[in-house]
Amino acid sequence: MIFPRLIFDEIKLYFGSPEAIIITGMRRTGKTTLLNLIYEKINSKNKIFLDLENPLNRKYFEEDNYERIKKSFETLGIDFTKKPFIFLDEIQFVKNLPSVVKYFIDHYQVKFFLTGSASFYLKNLFTESLAGRKYIFELFPLSFKEFLMFKKSSLKIPKEKSNITKPIFDTVSLLYDEYILFGGFPGVVLKNSIEEKKKALNEIFTSFFHLEVLQLGDFRRNEIIRDLILLLAQRIGSKLDIQKISKELGVSRSTLVEYISFLEGTYFIKTIRPYSRGRNSEIRKMPKIYFCDSGLANHLANLEIGKLFENNVFQNLRLKGEVNYYQRKSGAEIDFILNKNIAYEVKLNPQESDLKRLKEMCKELHLKDFNIISKNYTELNNTIYGFML
Repeated sequence: MIFPRLIFDEIKLYFGSPEAIIITGMRRTGKTTLLNLIYEKINSKNKIFLDLENPLNRKYFEEDNYERIKKSFETLGIDFTKKPFIFLDEIQFVKNLPSVVKYFIDHYQVKFFLTGSASFYLKNLFTESLAGRKYIFELFPLSFKEFLMFKKSSLKIPKEKSNITKPIFDTVSLLYDEYILFGGFPGVVLKNSIEEKKKALNEIFTSFFHLEVLQLGDFRRNEIIRDLILLLAQRIGSKLDIQKISKELGVSRSTLVEYISFLEGTYFIKTIRPYSRGRNSEIRKMPKIYFCDSGLANHLANLEIGKLFENNVFQNLRLKGEVNYYQRKSGAEIDFILNKNIAYEVKLNPQESDLKRLKEMCKELHLKDFNIISKNYTELNNTIYGFML
């Protein structure tokens, strides 16, 4: 059974456009499954699906003369006198693919649907060569709403916190705790036992390390990347002190910046910048670090629940737009500011004093709205739960 992803409805709007649809994101987030679903929904027999992780399929694209590639497509059943639909999975394995795609869009009006797991490469390769000829969609681990669908749960989360009674909260929390601890990778969510989930998370990390770091990264010291990942997992929600980390790992600042850029470019981590209106002298330079998935972070570092909850809140907020944080020189801070409008503070057990402080800071920053995101049940005003995001 193929479970729907919420992003499918966004992509569906562009089925009839001439531009290539590119789906990218962290490995094992379900890109191939989504591509198969789109393939099924395209009402045409004039279509093919090629997995480019298979070396035999890559051979079709090794021709310098693109008309020979056209002949290969025709042999595979494509009729270029009608609208062709070509689906290519794992496109990062074919380096000349952007120019091939451009050629077939321009000369034969081919509609391409493409997936790739390495944004680090895809964005660099596709930005200029396919300018004006592509739409990029990023697929992340499951949101909690999607998590419930994958669990075949009939739970409906009330939109208003006032409608969430203690019994409703307790019922939802059982599933939400699982979501925080083991994350939203589809292959993990669908496993039944804790042991199976742990094995699945281990396999996801191993796969990422071998296929992204070792094959695509081409770094001289891969063990440094490994140690960096483990170190960053311990520092979720903390500011990224490049100088300190470079000393700990024994690498130059420039090398460390390159490694962090690679991990962010392949969706393994995400750094968020400080919020600033450009007229104060608050702490601006150091970004904060989060992982793509709270379950993966927990698997690597066995973190306390507060850090896991904060990471999980972040990974759901990022689906809604740009995320920043704010910190005064005095140390007072706001965990997240969404789209430069709404402030969110993350607390396991929020207090009235937390609410008062957040309200004052938001008034000072002229922010539109604010909420405390609570892990545990609370009757405080201006609070929501993580599972409501």
